[in-house]
Amino acid sequence: MKLLSADTSPFARKVRVLLHEANLTDDVEVISAATTPFDTNAAVAAANPMGKVPTLLRSDAPALYDSRVITRFLDDYAVSGLYPVSRLWDTLTLEATADGIMDAAVAMAYEKRLRPPEMQSEDWLDAQWKKVAGATAVINQRWMSHLSGPMDISHIAIGCALAYLDLRHDDRGWRKGNDALDDWFAVFAERDSMKATAPA
Repeated sequence: MKLLSADTSPFARKVRVLLHEANLTDDVEVISAATTPFDTNAAVAAANPMGKVPTLLRSDAPALYDSRVITRFLDDYAVSGLYPVSRLWDTLTLEATADGIMDAAVAMAYEKRLRPPEMQSEDWLDAQWKKVAGATAVINQRWMSHLSGPMDISHIAIGCALAYLDLRHDDRGWRKGNDALDDWFAVFAERDSMKATAPA
């Protein structure tokens, strides 16, 4: 299998972290395929009609895309238990919350990096950040007991989302008022899988 990925994509990083945690690094070749909405990578477009990474190429079946589809497939393939049945709905909800943070944060990055300054909207940026701030606050207030338990895909997703906030939006200060989440992330970021997948 081959994973079309981009170093700075938090969604692709989520899959790459799973590859390390599930001992699949020898089973899946990671191929760098940077792409943007204005300059879509040809290989990505050929495999994924959305033109997005991550996209997982399989030799015997159609490509898989959307990080949640890929991580669920790879978890099943490796029997790694990152989608535990006993707490599946909490895990999926928290993963979706992390993906929502990524969605908003990537939209902000595109606004600042791909649109001319005169076309950028501070109202749009603030509206997206409001989603990020609300989600991180809810995780800090409601989900720390889950994050303190056995690792599942939601831990990986939250870790990658927060790392992306540090990469692209550090000036916004997601840590303010989120002390428990900050403490958790400081430990999680030291995992070998996170260090191995950090953007160059």
